[in-house]
Amino acid sequence: MDYSETNRLSRLTAILIQLQTKRIVTASELASKFDISKRTVYRDIKALEQSGVPILTEEGKGYTLMDGYKIPPIMFTEKQANALILAEQLVLKSKDTSFVKDYSEAIDKIKSILKYTVKDKANLLSDRTQYDQVINQERNSNNLSDLQNALTNCSLVKIEYTNKEQATSIRLIEPFAVLNSENWYLIAWCRLRNAFRFFRLDRIQKMKILSEKFEPHNMTLQEYFDKYH
Repeated sequence: MDYSETNRLSRLTAILIQLQTKRIVTASELASKFDISKRTVYRDIKALEQSGVPILTEEGKGYTLMDGYKIPPIMFTEKQANALILAEQLVLKSKDTSFVKDYSEAIDKIKSILKYTVKDKANLLSDRTQYDQVINQERNSNNLSDLQNALTNCSLVKIEYTNKEQATSIRLIEPFAVLNSENWYLIAWCRLRNAFRFFRLDRIQKMKILSEKFEPHNMTLQEYFDKYH
């Protein structure tokens, strides 16, 4: 097998991983990621189809795999997937390019074996998590995992919160994003203030995830910062 054949086989495998990682993948995304033309993408998709891979084309959207295709026996719970996404944000702060590249590829493979519902939530959490490394900073929150779940499932949260002036209040909040700077912070829509607010996780005294759902805040983290800061 010559280099071009090996290279194409490697690319076909990588395209399959991308199809397993996301619900919808466009030809433009694949062309950009692998530095190939759209025509080559079409040929590669056809080759995968001819080899028996059940690829569905959603008109005007892109390509998707038939749900359940070749799901490996090892499965992750939603919380385990969330933990991996959080770890990815820590790794992305590494100064070593090869390490970041290898870990990102590993995360893609891990995402590829998640069921679509968990996969969508993992991708949402990945887009809504930001981590800034601070050396020798002690972490002292134990609400992060539950808040991640509330964020991805659009579950309303009731908290007892003490602010920096030591005033305590009861809040109903709609989790939007998780950040880390000197502490862990949650950006959430506060129904008491009728606005987005930052909440330091170590100042949450009590917390309860409610069964009530809220309407998703359909914007990216960057769009939030552009609009509110």
